[in-house]
Parts: sequence; C-alpha cells; structure tokens
Amino acid sequence: MIEYFERLQALLAESPFVHEPILSFDDRKDAWFVRGDVYFIDNSRLHFRELFIGQGNPAKIAYSYHYQRADETMIFRYDNSPHYPDLPSAPHHKHTTDDNVIAANPPDFETVLREIENLIAVK
Repeated sequence: MIEYFERLQALLAESPFVHEPILSFDDRKDAWFVRGDVYFIDNSRLHFRELFIGQGNPAKIAYSYHYQRADETMIFRYDNSPHYPDLPSAPHHKHTTDDNVIAANPPDFETVLREIENLIAVK
C-alpha cells in the first residue's frame, strides 16, 4: 500500500494545478486509511478519504472525494455511503452542485484529479 500512497504523491506533484497537497497514510496491518486535503491554484480544495482492507491486493471498501470552491460551496462529491439504494450504481454515487445525486461508477483518485484539473483549466 505504500506504493499506492507514493503514486498519489507523484500524481499531485506532477499536476500544474495543485498548490498544496496534505496527505496522510495510516497502516493498520489489515487496513489502510489514506486521506488528505489538496489545495489547488484557484483556492478550491479536494478533501478525500479512502479505506482499504485485505492483504496482497487490498480492496477499497469506503471512499469520499469532496471537491469545493474557496468559499466552501460544494462542486461535487463522490462517495459510496449506502444512502441512495435506488440508484443503479448503489452504493456508488455523485453529488452535484445543483443538489442532485446521480449514479456513478466508483472513481479512483486519478480520475477525480483529472476531473478537477479539467474544471480548473476551463475557468
């Protein structure tokens, strides 16, 4: 799992849109918790957490990627909390700025980072 954490650090270091990444990695033998706050050049922020369990090829069992403007209004959030069981992708879903919740495939960190980079580049 340390390789995964190092990969996240490398992705953030390579991004021209990242201003300040603050990451932590907690190794609990059979569970790993990665979390962080990533501040971007437009003062927006990604707050995220990922929980993995298992040996060898750990499975991501919980995640949240919450992206917000500098004024703390949400732009989007992906998560897998089971509070929208009627969605075809349940428990995976995406909250959008217009207070909608839509079906979404479970994203990985890099996909979320690229989505944010595209949003900032369009500004």
